[in-house]
Amino acid sequence: MEQRVLGRTGRKVSVVGLGTWQLGADWGEVREEDALAVLDAAVAEGVTLFDTADVYGDGRSEQLIGRYLRERPDAGIFVATKMGRRVAQVPENYVLDNFRAWNDRSRANLGVDTLDLVQLHCPPTAVYSSDAVFDALDTLVEEQRIAAYAVSVETCEEALTAIARPGVASVQIILNALRLKPLEQVLPAAAEAGVGIIARVPLASGLLSGRYTKDTVFPADDHRTYNRHGEAFDQGETFSGVDYATGLEAAAEFAALTPEGATPAQIALRWIIQQPGVTTVIPGARSVEQARANAEAAALPPLPQSTLDAVRDLYDRSIRAQVHHRW
Repeated sequence: MEQRVLGRTGRKVSVVGLGTWQLGADWGEVREEDALAVLDAAVAEGVTLFDTADVYGDGRSEQLIGRYLRERPDAGIFVATKMGRRVAQVPENYVLDNFRAWNDRSRANLGVDTLDLVQLHCPPTAVYSSDAVFDALDTLVEEQRIAAYAVSVETCEEALTAIARPGVASVQIILNALRLKPLEQVLPAAAEAGVGIIARVPLASGLLSGRYTKDTVFPADDHRTYNRHGEAFDQGETFSGVDYATGLEAAAEFAALTPEGATPAQIALRWIIQQPGVTTVIPGARSVEQARANAEAAALPPLPQSTLDAVRDLYDRSIRAQVHHRW
């Protein structure tokens, strides 16, 4: 699989990584043996980046990855984790002592001395403008608790503020065929600054897989049930903030663009991979089959300009008015 340098980390990672939120919580139950099988299937397909967070299953996702790293020390996996959502989301909690405690917990969960990459996990907007926060992150690098730091953001404005920080290695942002706003300023600014882009929510919480209908019922412990309108965390996370009914119609139109021999999900990933400035995309997978299919998107030929134009037209007609001004 193609490998690209992840911004200021200087490390190469696969263009398709693996998001592991679903292995911890909020997507329905995943058994430990199934989770480990997903990790192994992804690696077998050339995936070299796992994305996780200290709050996914209250550490379960990190712990599962840690077990896998112990069992496969030769796999060459780059682990990007996140911190900051174990406490109230107020700027006062983003201080060095908390950072150290959170890092130490993640290091224990993952079984490593130095974390490859730690991302601030969608912190309050004011955090991005705090010199003290980034001084504290620099201290963590000096102490060798972390090799590099980054941010996971909700809005393009937050991303642009972070990109201007000289120590930020990468920015993780929602980017998919139903969320095109990052293409306008964020991706060009990141490319110019040498900052990596990790594209998350690439399938709009599964909408772009084409597998769901108006009659689909998600489990009670799935965020697509309990956070559909932002009840538990930011509304932009679930279905990319798009109304479910609107998203279904758009997803059906998107699926019609799929060429023979591919799936809508693979085309959604291929579209992201070829956006200038993107380093890697991190779809989740709850099964071995999903992990393999996601990774195979990297081997598809680039989408033709006609498909790219059709995606832009779909967004402008159906989605832009609903989400563009918000994120």
